[in-house]
Amino acid sequence: MRVAVMGAGAVGCYYGGMLARAGHEVTLVARPQHVEAIRRAGLRMETRSFDERVQLAATGDASAVAGADLVLFCVKSMDTEAAGAQMAPHLDRGALVLCLQNGVDNADRLRTVLPGHAVAAAVVYVATEMAGPGHLKHHGRGELVIEPLARSSGVAQALAQAGVPTEISDNVRGALWAKLILNCAYNAVSAIAQRPYGENVRSEGIPEVMRDVVAECLAVARAEGVQVPGDIDAAVHRIAETMPTQFSSTAQDLARGKRSEIDFLNGLVVRRGEALGIPTPANRVLWALVKLIEGKPAAAG
Repeated sequence: MRVAVMGAGAVGCYYGGMLARAGHEVTLVARPQHVEAIRRAGLRMETRSFDERVQLAATGDASAVAGADLVLFCVKSMDTEAAGAQMAPHLDRGALVLCLQNGVDNADRLRTVLPGHAVAAAVVYVATEMAGPGHLKHHGRGELVIEPLARSSGVAQALAQAGVPTEISDNVRGALWAKLILNCAYNAVSAIAQRPYGENVRSEGIPEVMRDVVAECLAVARAEGVQVPGDIDAAVHRIAETMPTQFSSTAQDLARGKRSEIDFLNGLVVRRGEALGIPTPANRVLWALVKLIEGKPAAAG
């Protein structure tokens, strides 16, 4: 396949890099510092099973999606519509756009700016970070759950052959909510404390806070008519066990002085709770504290 990765940060570099290693023609659309490093020396993929440099194309221009069979759409949730509009003039009608983003409504929002294009929602379970320009560090997991569309089965097969466990599910909405609940439980706490998951769950009072967050999320999901699959409490415990050293994406954003996706995580639960008459005090406090930290001026020097 010809593959373009729109918004090639840690998630996009991981999945794009895995496909490139498997022989697919991959182009990353990334920030200038990553583009320069990747063009010079390839993408360094430091994973739990290998550490090597993968050769692929990199650019800062959204027109690179032209001719792609598959577009991995990996921008931050707040940039969904803007990035989609940048892609729109260049995107082939036969391409499948796979949303590898946090939150539950990105695919729906993207369809509004890409009418007539095949846009599939996906749930991403991977722990990654950019350790430096052109340097991806993988901390664990890597599986995907994707929406069934006309080309989903072929894409799922290609991903699986590239070492990415991929499931096609008729309940991607429920799976997205399940992932949202995990993010709501872990991301803000990791961001506020600037500590990894494994340390946080051993801290006094934090497991109880996470329990309250999860209960509120499930109440909102039920009111939305969402069937959340699996045992969420077990899934929450599993995150700390399988990714103990991982800092959340929200923590990474705040550490770099960047705006986070908290409005699309705990903030979304708060807004939907308000609309449905469901109190969400634990989610509100975590959302408000992250927004407070976001609003702090950067330290001089």
